[in-house]
Parts: sequence; C-alpha cells; structure tokens
Amino acid sequence: MEQVIIKVGGMSCQGCVKGVTAALQGVTGVQAAAVDLAAGEARVDFDPQQTSAAALRQAVESAGFDAA
Repeated sequence: MEQVIIKVGGMSCQGCVKGVTAALQGVTGVQAAAVDLAAGEARVDFDPQQTSAAALRQAVESAGFDAA
C-alpha cells in the first residue's frame, strides 16, 4: 500500500469534498480517501499495482477540480 497527498483546487464546500471523495473511492485499488477542505488536499491510500498517483489526479480533475 502507498499513500499520496494530492493538492485539490476549486473546493468550496462539503459537497465538493463529497464529490472528490467519491471520485477517488471510485478508482480501483483505492483503499481509503480522506479529503480536507481547509487544507485543500486529499490523502489517498492505494495499491500501486492497481492504480497510480497520476490516475488519482486524473480522477480528481474528471470530477471538475484542479489536482496537483
């Protein structure tokens, strides 16, 4: 298991947090995703044999937010 912290831009409310969380949890290989609105980041535990940090960033961007 690996962990990555993704900076998420564009979140302004708890609805945004739920959207980002759902997008990340929908990626195969994600074990846990914790999104922090105040910090503007997502902490994701994932299986590197099933997905990658780049794929997780893409999931955030596909949900309509900026990811770095």
